[in-house]
Amino acid sequence: MTLREAETDPSDIILERLLALHPKLMDLSLDRLDKLLARLGHPERTLPPVVHIAGTNGKGSTLAMIRAGMEAAGLAVHAYTSPHLARFHERIRLAGSLIDEDALSVLLAECEAVNEGDAITFFEITTAAAFLAFSRQPADYCLLEVGLGGRLDATNVVADPAICVITPVSIDHQQFLGNTLGEIAGEKAGILKPDVPCIVAPQQPEAMDVIEAQADRVGAPLRIAGQDWTATAEGGRLIFRDDTGLLDMTLPVLPGAHQIDNAGTAIAALRMLGLSDEIAEQAPAKASWPARIQRLTKGSLAERAAAAGAELWLDGGHNAAAGVALSDYFGRLPDARTHMICGMLDTKDAGGFLRPLADIAAHLHAVPIPDSTAAIAPDDLAAAARQVGLAADSTPTVEAALSAALAGRSKRILICGSLYLAGAVLREGAA
Repeated sequence: MTLREAETDPSDIILERLLALHPKLMDLSLDRLDKLLARLGHPERTLPPVVHIAGTNGKGSTLAMIRAGMEAAGLAVHAYTSPHLARFHERIRLAGSLIDEDALSVLLAECEAVNEGDAITFFEITTAAAFLAFSRQPADYCLLEVGLGGRLDATNVVADPAICVITPVSIDHQQFLGNTLGEIAGEKAGILKPDVPCIVAPQQPEAMDVIEAQADRVGAPLRIAGQDWTATAEGGRLIFRDDTGLLDMTLPVLPGAHQIDNAGTAIAALRMLGLSDEIAEQAPAKASWPARIQRLTKGSLAERAAAAGAELWLDGGHNAAAGVALSDYFGRLPDARTHMICGMLDTKDAGGFLRPLADIAAHLHAVPIPDSTAAIAPDDLAAAARQVGLAADSTPTVEAALSAALAGRSKRILICGSLYLAGAVLREGAA
């Protein structure tokens, strides 16, 4: 078996056509989307109360925890995330359920017709479709994850969110957001709005300085980690403290020490919204977010690993901060060193991602990302791994890399480096 695309849904045909509308030159701008939304009757102005989430790392996990807390209390929640892993439908949740194929196809076709062939990015027109869906079905809250940056991201057309959230900022997408942490933080802080409170996760000082300066400029009140609230692991429990009191909860079900900060950010957001302690306590306990330090237990790849007595893990992180998080988590596990199967996009800093992992990895097999023309060639990725002290070679497929790892009697295998690679694995190898 090889990793391949799933069967085509009717909406996929429309999505392929929408890709052809992409401007010849990529420029971050809200003008194209503003024009389309006006033609659609401005659905972004009639959404349920919006929680707008920007940041580099932890956006998806934080959103998943906020959603889990709300839904455990019976609230209806819309959610918009990106990118998807296995199917595009994953990006749009309507009142708790993934949008169905027929509804998605109708919305995409409507946006395509109204756009009248004008240049527009794939993310912009699909965001318009999501706003249409959200505006037409009642819900208690609408959670929006920024796609890229913040200031000029398509989700930032929402003028009056209930709250904003900024998760940890690190170096990523330099070709669009800037080469320094301060420049990137400035783009993330572009979601701040006058009089709209913002929950700020732990940040590096350079990023925090920029976020605070932007908040002062626009008049956005901040609730900052370490100043207005804290979240720590103490005695096998999650302890959250703010000026209204202390919550003593179970640790997050999402693995990794970094999820303590993500849980604290989610809880701070829920409390800022005025929701109950019971809702806040459910956030870390009920969240699910695939391809984030995920132990695979089903599907052909996991079955092959289990038959050989090996664990198989999956993670979509792809920047230096993600590498640190993975190194921290797998470095704490007993016994076996981790064998890596890695594929990355050529826009990512392979050395920055892999360098923290050199101490915990036994070997790395560099693989292509199925159906991607923007992946780092396996030979080049293996060379980058060797430059940071990782023994590495190139392998033509994930399946071949798994065979090699198992032949070497590896007992712990991590597939990592790209959400696109993770999506291919979940589509086929974990089916």
